[in-house]
Amino acid sequence: MMGAQGRGRDVLLRMLKDEQAESGYVSEGAIGSIAESMGLTVSEVYGVTTFYSFLSTKPLGRNVIRICKSVPCCMKDAETMIDWIREELGIAPGETTPDGRFTFELTNCIGACDQAPAMLINDEVYGQLTREKISDILKSFE
Repeated sequence: MMGAQGRGRDVLLRMLKDEQAESGYVSEGAIGSIAESMGLTVSEVYGVTTFYSFLSTKPLGRNVIRICKSVPCCMKDAETMIDWIREELGIAPGETTPDGRFTFELTNCIGACDQAPAMLINDEVYGQLTREKISDILKSFE
């Protein structure tokens, strides 16, 4: 059975995820409002927001590309995949395309080690990537 503190964390995380889904990111204003509504400090809510790699405190593109940087993907040339995406989109990890179409991020395991190298675009996993696959996948989002 989960204690009251555990339920509070669940509620906080749900509120942060809802804000991200609605606004595309978790703004300073939203962090303040959530903190006030839950009786937490702004720094506590900010800490949770920045701890989870799938939450962002800055606006994201319409499509978020996350490349797995865990050991299985690195052993399967994840660095090469990162370079190819950088060439295709003209942005580096941590950046968003000028048109707001894509944000490119590196993250830890996305749960697709058996498909390494892998990436996640929004909620869809793409595995066993090649340069051609990456190019085709990115073009499908135009």
